[in-house]
Amino acid sequence: MTSAPTDMSQRTQDVVQPFRLESAGVLGRLIRLGPALDRIIAPHHYPAEVATLLAEGITLASALASGLKYDGIFTLQTSGSGPIRTMVADVTSDGGLRGYARIDAERLNNTDPATATSGPVPRLLGVGHMAFTVDQGPGTERYQGITELIGSTLADCAQNYFRRSEQLETAFTLFAETHEADTGEAISVRSGAVLLQHLPTESPSGSSEARIRDDAQDEAWRRVVILMSTLTGAEILDPSISPNTLLYRLFHEEGIRVFPVKPLEQQCRCAGERVERTLRLLPKSDIAEMIDDGIVTVTCEFCKANYTFDENQIDALFQA
Repeated sequence: MTSAPTDMSQRTQDVVQPFRLESAGVLGRLIRLGPALDRIIAPHHYPAEVATLLAEGITLASALASGLKYDGIFTLQTSGSGPIRTMVADVTSDGGLRGYARIDAERLNNTDPATATSGPVPRLLGVGHMAFTVDQGPGTERYQGITELIGSTLADCAQNYFRRSEQLETAFTLFAETHEADTGEAISVRSGAVLLQHLPTESPSGSSEARIRDDAQDEAWRRVVILMSTLTGAEILDPSISPNTLLYRLFHEEGIRVFPVKPLEQQCRCAGERVERTLRLLPKSDIAEMIDDGIVTVTCEFCKANYTFDENQIDALFQA
């Protein structure tokens, strides 16, 4: 069992804190994001509700990716009929984060006030789906899971996916909060999540597929889920409370064991060379339509970095 640590004895933001509840047979992760979210979201100047939903998407992607063994990129993507047509969050196996939301600004500004209480998913994403993809590069098979956008929150949609899949019994809680300047512009975003997964019990033959559960095991699972539900947004979003301290408060009677934290950081993978390769794949006629005052400007959707090419540089790309 852990002892209560000093609050500032560890990094408290932009981390994944893995843990295990020995008595309940549960694996878990606590995720907390702060400065990394600001670096991802600030360049886009999203309205607060969009920034909050994107923060939840990035946090959910971090929670799901942190439980997988992969060498590549985990991507969460939503596609829907609402004002946010597409939302993308991806996490590299090294903990690099990025994300963006593609918005129909006119529809967002004219959202029906009657939908204000319907929840962010039906109001902002509408009817559609959410996909999870693991891409480990050329020569490997991509894994993808898809679920409908059913529920009022992203957490509801993900929970629906786990209920319908044959994966481990899973429960989680997800929080995000955006602080705005007087102008209404989002200036600071914080998010956090706790994800729990109930490990299967091996059958007498050694197979874990049977998932034998006796009454005591089911009761232990229900207990830890209830304990997790007592967590408040104020607690998990408070950087003065370390992940270890927070977990100890929640689960100190469950035989909690924590593992080394994994840092997360904003990390866009755009680069001039990649933009050049993309331009080479386009027909010259398409590039000609992109020229404005003799310059082609390509903007990264994730970090908003601009890459500019004059006509001589464009000609050189096709001669290389």
